[in-house]
Amino acid sequence: MRALSCSESPTFSIDSLMQPSPPHRIGFTALGCACELQFCTPAATAQALAERVIAEVARIECKYSRYRDDSVTSAINRDAGLRATDIDAETAGLLAYGAASHQQSGGRFDLTSGVLRRVWQFREARLPQQAAIARILPLVAWPQVKLTGEQIYLPQAGMEIDFGGIGKEYAVDRAADLCLAWGCRSGMVNLGGDIRVLGPQADGRPWAIGITHPRQPGSTIASMAVDEGAVASSGDYERAIIVDGQRYCHILDPRSGWPVQSFQSVTVYAPRCLVAGSLSTLAMLLGETEGLGMLAANARRWLAVLANGEMRSSADAQ
Repeated sequence: MRALSCSESPTFSIDSLMQPSPPHRIGFTALGCACELQFCTPAATAQALAERVIAEVARIECKYSRYRDDSVTSAINRDAGLRATDIDAETAGLLAYGAASHQQSGGRFDLTSGVLRRVWQFREARLPQQAAIARILPLVAWPQVKLTGEQIYLPQAGMEIDFGGIGKEYAVDRAADLCLAWGCRSGMVNLGGDIRVLGPQADGRPWAIGITHPRQPGSTIASMAVDEGAVASSGDYERAIIVDGQRYCHILDPRSGWPVQSFQSVTVYAPRCLVAGSLSTLAMLLGETEGLGMLAANARRWLAVLANGEMRSSADAQ
């Protein structure tokens, strides 16, 4: 599903040199991604917990997929320009988070910007016409959205909400919260590269989270030692086209409708995955100078790869 696609977050790898490995690994596919759970618990507990987690991730995927006619997202988008749509507390909370992110980012983070995919086709190595982008941009208009705790109204026909910028990260946090509620304090949740660590490895050592190299597929550029909390990344390499030697990625500036170009990737550590993912995406949207300043002010640990390949990071990023 696009709204919760793994392409929104570059993948990570778990450093195989860290021993001993957790005794129970459960792989599954969700959100269009390869996912993995790792629990340092008895086998029966690990399996039962995995079943609960997989069911919860599936629930979120079904609820917010823009590809499903019966999803909340589709209902909101169908009602655009016609009527307000009733929403539950969970959806209201996600939308409120999107509203706060829009305000704090100066309008760069916009849940209505998904409509730009109508003109950007990243399966084809060609650029859209500026006129086509200009026709879509008036629909990127979060300030026009009417939001209460019980309803949302998109005032223009053709407007859309897309949870792609926060959906998978929210699913990671929900899954991790389930694990913690069950008493699991050693393991991790990895949904297509968005990771939440529940606690250190069985021997007490932190996990080494390898960060994918944005220009060398299959290799890592650095790693973060994490014993609790989340790591998420945004980058220009998971979905991109190259036209006349210029790379154009799927992260689009809602003000111009064109891809951002200041970073190859940004990786952020935060207590929760939703926050880590939002900060990494926001840095990409802000550009090099503002983005690095925002990271220094708001992120506990982070690592950024500039457009020229130079690395910048917080002092304790690795």
